[in-house]
Amino acid sequence: MSDANKLQYIKHQDIDYDKWDRCIDEAINCRIYAYTWQLDRAAQRWDALVYGDYEYVMPLPVRSKFGIKYLYQPMFSQQLGIFPLPEKALSSLFYKYISEHFRYAQLNLNSANLPDKKFNEITFSPRKNYLLPLAQSYKSIIKFYSTNARRNIAKANKNKLNIVEGIRLETFLEFKLEHLPENQKRSSFNSLKSMVAYGQYKGFGEVYGVYTADNELCAAVYFCRWKDRVIYFNAASSDKGKELRAMYFLLNEFVRKNAGRNLILDFEGSVIPGVARFFEGFGATPETYFQLKINRLPLPLKWIKR
Repeated sequence: MSDANKLQYIKHQDIDYDKWDRCIDEAINCRIYAYTWQLDRAAQRWDALVYGDYEYVMPLPVRSKFGIKYLYQPMFSQQLGIFPLPEKALSSLFYKYISEHFRYAQLNLNSANLPDKKFNEITFSPRKNYLLPLAQSYKSIIKFYSTNARRNIAKANKNKLNIVEGIRLETFLEFKLEHLPENQKRSSFNSLKSMVAYGQYKGFGEVYGVYTADNELCAAVYFCRWKDRVIYFNAASSDKGKELRAMYFLLNEFVRKNAGRNLILDFEGSVIPGVARFFEGFGATPETYFQLKINRLPLPLKWIKR
């Protein structure tokens, strides 16, 4: 059987969950976003490209509009793409299938998936994730903090803030909902609620909260620990928290506690310059991944989707 014939499009209901999760778990480029239980919570529906007997897999979150099926990037799923690490010829098979069967796609690959320039109809746009290795001592890590980060941490330390590990799910969600960004839909909040609840239930997710001297919650982060990564998965801050530099306080204390461990703090990156600078301020270094995009929609729709 040729390599091309080994690649199959499998609808969601026909995916073997056990084989899929085993493939993701054993992949050198494993990402928590690609497990079945995470995809089920993030995507309205996802199908898949599967090579051989789940030797390589690629989740395909799909939607349909105006009778056209297209691929999209679900919220709370920074990196998807092909698992495990594919050779160039194999990744080309996946890209070829997508380019031939979808008129529109906007999907983030993982950092191990490289662009293929031979597909003129596909645009591969670089994006940055930010990673901070925690294996060194705290004193060694803070040497790489920016002057701005040091200044804000010093200000925060004067504000009599308290950090609480493992705050209740309901407390985090109530706080998050109160400070939900205007552009975030309520449906995505429900997905986040399910993810945090599952993470806490399984023991790999934990919420850290920062309280003011008056015992008011002013900042919170859901950290997700998976293999050698601790993901800064979702955060919220009140106006009071921003004023008191509570997030600087929280992250610095997290680094202090976990320094010397064989872990990587994964900030997930951001296309917002100010947020990216915040992550860089803690000495985090960029990791490049690519967004795959195809737009062969009819002209009026093409303009809408730009």
